[in-house]
Amino acid sequence: MSAALNAARRTTELTALADGAPLDVLVIGGGITGAGVALDAASRGLQVALVEKHDLAFGTSRWSSKLVHGGLRYLATGNVGIARRSAVERGILMTRNAPHLVRAMPQLVPLLPSMGRVERALVRAGFLAGDVLRKTAGTPSSVLPGSRRISAHHVVELAPAVSRQGLDGGLLAYDGQLIDDARLVTAVARTAAQHGARILTYVAASEATGTSARLTDQRSGESFTVSARAVINAGGVWAGEIDPSLKLRPSRGTHLVFDAQALGNPTAALTVPIPGELNRFVFAMPEQLGRIYLGLTDEEAPGPIPDVPQPTSEEITFLLDTVNTALAITLEPSDVIGAYAGLRPLIDTGGGHTADVSRDHAVVESESGVISVIGGKLTEYRHMAQDVLDRAVQLRGLTAAACQTRNLPLVGAPANPGSTIPPMAGLPESLVLRYGAEAPNVIAAATCERPADPVADGIDVVRAEFEYAITHEGALSVDDILDRRTRIGLVPADRERAVAAAEEFVR
Repeated sequence: MSAALNAARRTTELTALADGAPLDVLVIGGGITGAGVALDAASRGLQVALVEKHDLAFGTSRWSSKLVHGGLRYLATGNVGIARRSAVERGILMTRNAPHLVRAMPQLVPLLPSMGRVERALVRAGFLAGDVLRKTAGTPSSVLPGSRRISAHHVVELAPAVSRQGLDGGLLAYDGQLIDDARLVTAVARTAAQHGARILTYVAASEATGTSARLTDQRSGESFTVSARAVINAGGVWAGEIDPSLKLRPSRGTHLVFDAQALGNPTAALTVPIPGELNRFVFAMPEQLGRIYLGLTDEEAPGPIPDVPQPTSEEITFLLDTVNTALAITLEPSDVIGAYAGLRPLIDTGGGHTADVSRDHAVVESESGVISVIGGKLTEYRHMAQDVLDRAVQLRGLTAAACQTRNLPLVGAPANPGSTIPPMAGLPESLVLRYGAEAPNVIAAATCERPADPVADGIDVVRAEFEYAITHEGALSVDDILDRRTRIGLVPADRERAVAAAEEFVR
């Protein structure tokens, strides 16, 4: 089937569900986990629908550090299982599922006088352990190079804003970096659609049981009940709205956004130890659109779950103070051009700091029969999806093939069958980074005027991308285009300049 998601397909598929189309699996939640579950189920030959009350990647899945972690931090805390799984899943993404969306990112720890001998030895040992993880996961060094020590001159080349006072070189390692987390969600959801899944945004689920749910079209207000042989709750931090018996303990992770020029246009992620902590760092990471993302915090976030969490002034101060310990310049609050916060859907295991709560996931069947997948982390989304689908197949007696997703290329990967238009010369590099082998189709499918023109001066997104978001990526609103299909909206000033162009494509 086509991987294109758009309003017309949504209407057709929503009508089919309302008319009683048979369903093996109903997935509730359109973040990375829900999209992963839909793809896993559809690729096994099951009849699948995914419903999301907002847009794809509306929640936590767009507020991450855009990293595909190899699990080094979990190794440091003794959680070898998560560390090894993370390294394996990172390798699968980088070599098979999404080589177009995940690339090696250099992580640079500058060796400054504030960092003692013990701390240096711990970081070096951690990086060497990370090399072992990479090798045991089978990820080749051509994809993720090994760690090494580098000279002070090389440190300054990679991160020009680093402090030179007493700089004794640096430690360099590599991890996986997403061009964007929301783009990964969209690619997974579209690949699920390519395998026959119905992907329905702006459809809320309520009154869920093990075999049914009430669906409400948020755009028309119409409601109907659907039946399915299995109902899977992948609501993330909102999972408790579907199954109130679930106990989650959200923690907030905040990032700040800077113009890359403010830090001298670095090409490595500056990795700065948090004073008084042995295995926690803040990262200043080079990103698309000429930006730096600085993160991240880990703060308790009790109470009602907001649709869009907000950073606190204390978190902003903490991030600035920490990164400034390693800089020759001083970043001020006035240098911050955007900020965002996301809530981690941690499983409530009792007391302690949220930074120490396990990032493991769990599959839980409620008394009503709803099967929930909770906890976990973005890097492990594919493994989590396989785990909950295996459980659903077992519990509900579904007839399904074995899991296919370890070797399944997503839309945009060169091996995906949807990549049918030959490469074009002269495509913008940023377009290829965001769309991979699908980039030629973004231009070829455009019907708008001036498709290769930027949406606004100084913003590295072309008009054809806005049109493609509507015709192929399921965007239904200006917010969908600016805040999730592209990430222009992370910087309010850029959003304001691009909003008129987005409005042209929303009918």
